[in-house]
Amino acid sequence: MDALEQARIDIEAIDGEMAALFCRRMEAARRIAAYKKEHALPIFNEEREKTLLEKNAALIADESLKTYYVPFFQAVTGVSKQYQHRLLNGIRVAYSGVEGAFADIAARRIFPDGTHTGYANFQAAYDAVVCGECDCAVLPVENSYAGAVGQVIDLMFEGPLYVSGVYTLPITQNLLGLPGASPAAVRRVISHPQALSQCAAYIRQHGYETVSAVNTAVAAQQVAQSGDPATAAIASAETAALYGLAVLDHDINESMTNTTKFAVFSRVPNTTRSRDNKFILLFTINDVAGALAKAINVISDHGFNMKALRSRPVRDHDWQYYFYVEAEGDDASEAGQRMLEALARQCETLKVAGHYTAEINLKGRQTT
Repeated sequence: MDALEQARIDIEAIDGEMAALFCRRMEAARRIAAYKKEHALPIFNEEREKTLLEKNAALIADESLKTYYVPFFQAVTGVSKQYQHRLLNGIRVAYSGVEGAFADIAARRIFPDGTHTGYANFQAAYDAVVCGECDCAVLPVENSYAGAVGQVIDLMFEGPLYVSGVYTLPITQNLLGLPGASPAAVRRVISHPQALSQCAAYIRQHGYETVSAVNTAVAAQQVAQSGDPATAAIASAETAALYGLAVLDHDINESMTNTTKFAVFSRVPNTTRSRDNKFILLFTINDVAGALAKAINVISDHGFNMKALRSRPVRDHDWQYYFYVEAEGDDASEAGQRMLEALARQCETLKVAGHYTAEINLKGRQTT
């Protein structure tokens, strides 16, 4: 047997081993897809993919071979993602509003393979997950200009769902009107109160009357149905295309760094951990002097960095408040468990609303 024939025999044997390993890898990918569907996690995890590539590339000692291994490994992970996308096709995603709302845009960028359903309001979208009608809900929790979305934070406090991920979507507001209309002809604008707030300076400058809508896409829908060139909507450019409207003016929001955070709510908590882990705490404190200060100190004394702290009134309880905390670190670690035990002694009620890897920016992600 000459060297060529022996090499071919070796390659055939190796290919057989690789085929068996491929099947094992895809079976593991199937289990990952099932986990991600249950916990409402997206397929693409940029941090995880980068870590794996660096780790596996380091196993190749021959630098000349490494240049070939990197695209090989990327091709393997690409096939794995394709398989997971097929398995996750049809994940049911709830959002508040109609097609074209910013929540719809965010939901499609997070779960491009999902079936997306709009609901009349935040409560209805949240309840759709609670009752099993949908697998997860994508709801806004904070805007960089207008602040927290109190209704959604209240659902987080009162309801049974968990936050499994937080994503940021850059928001660009536009003036949308009937084709042929002009900004000078507009007398009133319709939009969600937060969008109206984000564009307050522009609205004052033009002297427009304002009308509130459930969300920006509903506003665009109302303008399209009205047939009135004096009425315009404030919404995304994507919404204009959906409802046959024209962009009369673009980038009208006061802040050019306008961003909204969206949270994914699921029935099952996310148990994945990373070095960039964050978690959300919701608690009420005992009615004694210094109780809030003591609770905050417990968090910091155990080495956890608070990124946000805000208060909200407890519904149906006059002059009572609960507190919302975003913190960095792993609440499931030994230090995290000690912190939670100590915090529970300072609080009347305590809830871990969810944990997730640091916010993922949705800018540039394509929708289906």
